[in-house]
This record gives sequence, structure tokens and C-alpha cells, in this order.
Amino acid sequence: MEHVRIFSLGGLDEMGKNTYVIEINEDLFVFDCGVKYADGFFYGIDYIIPDYEYLIKNKNRIKGVFITHGHYENMGAAADLARTIPGITFYATHYTKFVLMDLGVKEDSIVEITPNRKITFGNISIFPMPVSHSVPGSVMYCINTKHGAICYTGDFIIDPLMKKNYDMDLGKIAYVGKQGVLCLLSESVFSEHIGHTSPSHRLANFFGDIINKYENRILFSVLPTHMYTIQDIFDAARNSHRKIVIMGKKLQNFIRFAHDNGYLEYQEELIGDLTNIQDENAILLICDDKSNAYAAINKIVNGYDKFITLKEGDTVVFAEPRYDANEKTIVKLENDLAMVGCKIISLPKTKNILHHASQEDLMLMIKLMNPKYYIPVKGEYRYMVNNANLASALGIPADHIFLKQNGDVIEFVDGEARDSFEHIKVKESLIDGKSSDDIGELVIKDREMLSDNGIVLISATLSKKDKVLLVGPEVTTKGFIYVKDSKEIIYGMKNLSEEIIKRNIINGMVDYNRIKTEIRSELSNYLYEQTECKPMIIAVVQEV
Repeated sequence: MEHVRIFSLGGLDEMGKNTYVIEINEDLFVFDCGVKYADGFFYGIDYIIPDYEYLIKNKNRIKGVFITHGHYENMGAAADLARTIPGITFYATHYTKFVLMDLGVKEDSIVEITPNRKITFGNISIFPMPVSHSVPGSVMYCINTKHGAICYTGDFIIDPLMKKNYDMDLGKIAYVGKQGVLCLLSESVFSEHIGHTSPSHRLANFFGDIINKYENRILFSVLPTHMYTIQDIFDAARNSHRKIVIMGKKLQNFIRFAHDNGYLEYQEELIGDLTNIQDENAILLICDDKSNAYAAINKIVNGYDKFITLKEGDTVVFAEPRYDANEKTIVKLENDLAMVGCKIISLPKTKNILHHASQEDLMLMIKLMNPKYYIPVKGEYRYMVNNANLASALGIPADHIFLKQNGDVIEFVDGEARDSFEHIKVKESLIDGKSSDDIGELVIKDREMLSDNGIVLISATLSKKDKVLLVGPEVTTKGFIYVKDSKEIIYGMKNLSEEIIKRNIINGMVDYNRIKTEIRSELSNYLYEQTECKPMIIAVVQEV
């Protein structure tokens, strides 16, 4: 009997954090391990990853983590997972391996794979097939089982003009479909987009028009992982007689690696250096970071960049997607750029840097694979619903299409689905800085309170011998009220704290825990009456 379980630790009803688990009898396979970037409501959190408790408990069953492509939403948590489960093995193509190592994954933990070459684990084999995406070496995976293949598309578009390292082997996909596909897991991000994504992702002509129209210096803000867009910029500048200056070590490393390995093509004479930064017709490539959007351009605008100073007449091109969470940031940035006298160009709505499958792409994939069962993955729930509707329109029965949330398990026994409604408890781990430990909801709540109402610190010193008040209570506030304009409130806090301390000194004994509790409680009520604010209150009482 063959028992298959499929579920997600992240990626369903959300953008990012893609992590999908497929269990075949006792063998466990993980596909992708992405991050989700925190918005402003997470108060300093850098990124969010899935809770790996289930993988930790079953680490001896894990055969490997199979990465589809080198985007952080799909592999950004690899270093965190490697620290959590030492010895875990990652499978990735040559370019994706480079991105994994850039994240901090050790080379000896990565097995380099080649598209269209089978990877065997006993009676089970995994077959990676090349797909077209905005980074080279992107693949989809097919797990061969006794009752048909289980396929996970990763991110893809269908465009016959994307060749070499961006090519998609439609013949192989059709062949797998003819052999029999038990279940297809397909992305949903652009399922609301009518038609094919192609050719709206082709930007070389758009960038070429900008380079030909504007004679002065041009700054392109790019993400280093969107290699196809960077190729379009190089293609657009091919006969412009301008020098392209690549700013930032990270972007230089990505472009150098891509060029040396044949993923990126450009004329060597196009590349300039720091001496060309001030050239009137220079093209500067500025490396952006999705975890801290527009940080590089913002640094330049505020005059903190040691190499670049904006000049009137410069053109700034945001050659990257605009996300809803970053809308306020970019609007403010565009306003600051306009004050300097820069021209600002963003991608029109008709263009798409994000290479995700639109409706016709998704339906063509379904037709080629002809799966028995269909699972929409990756994207907010409305995208998944629309993806499911496409599958239904193509004739897949409604009870063979599964719309699930993270942790919901779908079971297959000898090729037949059983929706047992089993749910694996999954949480989110909030990562701040270099710590791989979950920050936790209580810390976020404290940060929220601090951001809303600030902090009040009450400090006092008692005599160890006589148990009398020697110093204080002193009041320190941060982010709450301006002390010089609020003397009456400060005096009120001091008097109330002193009263609480004195009444809890009985017969030479001091109840410190009660003092701290009462200070927090009574001061909170007092301050709310005076200000209608509830700051965080910390009491420190010590003896000398």
C-alpha cells in the first residue's frame, strides 16, 4: 500500500514563506523553504519563516529540501532551516546553489542538480524539469510514485522566446502528463490576470526608450535576484555608448557570477567603474533589497552615499515591482526626488517584472499535465480560488480540487484521495537580526505598546539596613510626554510611587514584588486619567 500525505508549512493564503511537504510512506520531501517579509505592523521584525517543529520531530525521515529557484520567497529561509536541523541536505541547480551560499548555506550541504536528470531515493525518484522564470536555473519537480507523478510547478511563465538558461521544456512536461499525473501543485499569484504573462514581462524596448530619450545620467533601482530584468537593461544599453556602473558589492557579485557562467550576456566595453559615476550619460545600477525596500535610493537622496550625489536632470528608474506594503515609502521617496529635480519613472501597469503564470499559462500547464487531482498553492486565498476555478473550467471535478490552509493535510492511499481533515499545527517564527530564534508575539506586543505610548521608568533606592527611602522615586520617560511641559504629572507619579513604596515597608520588611505590581497598576490608572494613554511602566527598586 502506498500512503501519500501533502501539506504546507507556509505559502497558502499568503505571499511568501513557501514550504511544501510531500510524504510517501516513511520518506519525507520538502519543496522550497521561503521567507515572508514583515510589514510595518511587525515593529522591527526583519522577516518571517515557518515554524519547523514538525520537520524537527521528523528530521530522520527527511530526504532533502528541493529548491525550485533562487528567489527569497522560495528559498530565503534555507540558512535558518540549516541551523535548525544540522545536516539537512538541499538540492538546487547551479545558479540557485550560488544564491543559497550567498545566504550562508554551506556548500557541503548542497547537492547540485541538473534539469532533466533523475534523482533517485530507493524506489522513489524526483525529476527536475526546466521552467521559464526571471532567474536562470528555475525548475519544477515531479515525484514519481506507483500511481502517477506528483508535480510542483514552482514559479513559471510560458514564453517561447526565453531561451538557454531561461528555457522551458514543454515537451518533457507533456511527456510526464502522458505518463500520468496523480496530483499537480501549481502557483496562483497571477491567477486573476487574463491572458498570458508574456509579452508584458519583456522590458528591453521600454528601457531602450528611456535610455534614448533622456540624455543625462540614469539610475536604475534593481533587485539582484531579478536577473532577467538586469539582462533587459544591458540589452537596452547595448548601442548607447554609455558606461554602466554596477553599484554595491552584492550586485557586483551576482552579475559577475551570472556573466561568468553564461546566465548574463553583455559587452565588456559597456561596464564602467567608479570614475564614470559623474559622467553626464552614465547608467548606474543601484542594488535594492526587498527586506528593506528602496533603502539604497533613500540613502542617496538623503546624502549619505559616499559615491553618488544626485544632480538636477538625473533620471531615476524603479525597475522593480511596486508592492502595496511599500506604497507610502516610494511615494515619499518620489516626492524627495522631485524636490532635487530628478525625473522619476516607474514601470507602467502593462509591464510585469514578476514572472508568474497568468490564466492562460496556468490552463496550458493543466492541459499538458492532465492531473487527476489539483492543488492551488502559493498566493493569497482569492488567488487560489481563482486558480481552482480555472481547473474546474477545464473539466477537473470539484471534489478533485483541494483548497487548503497551511497545515491542512491531503492524503492519498493507492492513488485515491482521502480528505481526512487532519491538521498539523503550524505557526510563524518572527526573525529579528541575526538571531534564528522566534521573537514571539509578546515581544511584538511590547514593541506595539512602546510605539503607541512610550515607556515610563520608576527607580528608587532603599537603605539595606534601615529600610528607608534614600533616593527617589525618580521618573524617566521616553516617547510618552515632554518632561518640561508636564511637571505636574511627573510630580504626581513621584508622590504616588513614594506612597506605594512606604506603605509596603512593614516592620523592617519590604515586599518588592508587591511594590512593583502596585506601581504598574496604580500609575497606569493615574496616567490614563491624566493623558488617556497607557505607556509601558517599569519599576526598579533596589537596596544599598
